[in-house]
Amino acid sequence: MKIKTWLLLSYFVVMLLPLAAAYLLFAWINIYHNDRNVEEYVQKSLQLNRIVSVLDNPALYQPNIERPQIEKLVSPQVSIVLFNRDGLVLYTSNPLQVPPHFALGRKQLYENLYTLEQGFRAYRYKQPVFNGNELAGFFELQLSRDEWAAGVGKRTRWVAFVFAGGFVLIYLTVVWFVNRKLNRRLNRLMEQMTAFARREPFEEMPSGNDEIGELTKHFYGMRRQIEEAHEKIARQQQEKELLIASISHDLKTPLTSIRAYAESLALPNELKAEDREEYSRIIAEKADYMKQMLDDLTVYTLLQSPAYEMELAEVDGDEFFEMLLSGYEPICREKNIRLRVHCDVTGTVRVNPRQMMRVADNLMSNAVRHTKPGANILLAAVSSGRPLPEGLFSFVTNQAELHKEDGVYLIVQNEGEGMDEEQLSRVFEPLYQADEARSKNGERGTGLGLSITRQIIRKHGGTVHIFAQKGGGTCVVCFLPKTTREGEQR
Repeated sequence: MKIKTWLLLSYFVVMLLPLAAAYLLFAWINIYHNDRNVEEYVQKSLQLNRIVSVLDNPALYQPNIERPQIEKLVSPQVSIVLFNRDGLVLYTSNPLQVPPHFALGRKQLYENLYTLEQGFRAYRYKQPVFNGNELAGFFELQLSRDEWAAGVGKRTRWVAFVFAGGFVLIYLTVVWFVNRKLNRRLNRLMEQMTAFARREPFEEMPSGNDEIGELTKHFYGMRRQIEEAHEKIARQQQEKELLIASISHDLKTPLTSIRAYAESLALPNELKAEDREEYSRIIAEKADYMKQMLDDLTVYTLLQSPAYEMELAEVDGDEFFEMLLSGYEPICREKNIRLRVHCDVTGTVRVNPRQMMRVADNLMSNAVRHTKPGANILLAAVSSGRPLPEGLFSFVTNQAELHKEDGVYLIVQNEGEGMDEEQLSRVFEPLYQADEARSKNGERGTGLGLSITRQIIRKHGGTVHIFAQKGGGTCVVCFLPKTTREGEQR
């Protein structure tokens, strides 16, 4: 149950239950009073009849006479007043209440005759007395209800006590439930938050289905995200340390070679002209390799930064990819590798031309390095929905990744040694190089090319997939999403 629903119900319980209890008590007291009123009315009526039988005597309404029979009727519970026919007081048992020589007006005198009126403190009765056909006077009785009024007061106090006690009990019960449902869980959650902030272990508590449960779920989700972020940061820090150590190690070898060849070139008249030329060429190659490694490291570091936003420009797909796929024939011809280029792209694409050229260079460099002389390399760019190029490996054409999304697919396929599942699972790791990364002529990459490629494609909103079979070649498929009319990527 949601907390707002629970609080609303609690509010109604606190407000309505006392009201319901008060209503029930009132109804019970009313029924009780009605029963007592009937009983009392019967008793007072009998008492009234006895008194009326005495007061209904015309002789009592003569002025200046003794009335001993009336004195016998008077008590603290019975008050009697006699009036003459003009409303003047002839006798009063309670001078403080009705003073002598007091007179009633004609209207008051004849009002409510023969009616036993029920008041809170007393019953009132008034009746005329006749002497034959002549009016002799009036009498008025008050029958006290002090005992009944005292009982009402007692019952009222008892009801008030019961009502107050019931209200306090309901309130304390609701407070207990609120403390159990809210405060205890919130305090425990805050304790866990404090423990998490201090990097102290704690056990997760049941979340529940209310707002606190949702808060708890979000906290545990945040906790897992932060822990994953810490692990990612630690892993990245470890990768950076490994990267620095590996690059430092990889730079030592060419530096050592450059220094050795440079010292040899410095020796006068010790080398033949062709040796000097060979040494100079080797120094240049080692320097190019070091420059490539440092360039890759710079790009890799830049792409790793969350603040880096790659600028994309909308270009004509056919024109751009025709340019992107060109220029690799000379290096393939030099390595005695057959290169087949296929371009079938329609529409526009949002790309960073410079970074896409880096992608193509990295993929082709890997393909050339892993391909034996006399083998084939396929370099293609195909829009989704267009026929795939001929010669694509069967284990590639069967993959759903080549058909499921609307965009452009950049494909680089080589007939090399391929990779097994373990190598495929690690191929995007920085500095990772499979055993086949070193070709027959000893060429070696920096180990960052595929990692850089994947990050660049991701910055374009695309994906990279590698398909390979051990001994059956390798195919890299890069997907770039298609551009809409508004220039936004799907």
